Amino acid sequence: MIGQMIKGAIAGAAATWVMDLVTTGMVGGQSESDKKREQAAMPNGQSSIANLVDKVDATLGLGLSDDTKGTAGQAVHYGLGIVPGALYAILRRIPLVGAANGILFGALLFAAHDEYLNSALGLSGPFDAYPMSTHARGLVGHMVLGATTDSLLDLMGG
Repeated sequence: MIGQMIKGAIAGAAATWVMDLVTTGMVGGQSESDKKREQAAMPNGQSSIANLVDKVDATLGLGLSDDTKGTAGQAVHYGLGIVPGALYAILRRIPLVGAANGILFGALLFAAHDEYLNSALGLSGPFDAYPMSTHARGLVGHMVLGATTDSLLDLMGG
């Protein structure tokens, strides 16, 4: 089981990178008005991950520099692919979890994390503050994350 989780963590990290390529490409296709609306919806004018790093920094009194916050943000971002990837590796043989070769898993991660938890924790604005293109980008990105994680696990014999 530990071996499966390690494979899942590796697949989740690589899938996060692939997701970033896809979502970055999609940002280029957004209208300027959607980009401005998205930026205006972000608490403190920054991403949910940057807001999370700031909250942890303030709560623990760490006094992180801006450079360190950036590095911590990248670690958190990849961690949000690594941990679910490790869990997915051991749960994906359950029919509902592994449905559609990871696509459903990615969609569920999007719904739970991006659409619910971030807003509930004050890390992002409310759902209706963002344009639909933002939600679509997040959904597509997470479906790519799930499918890539699943495919890489298959390639690793997971």
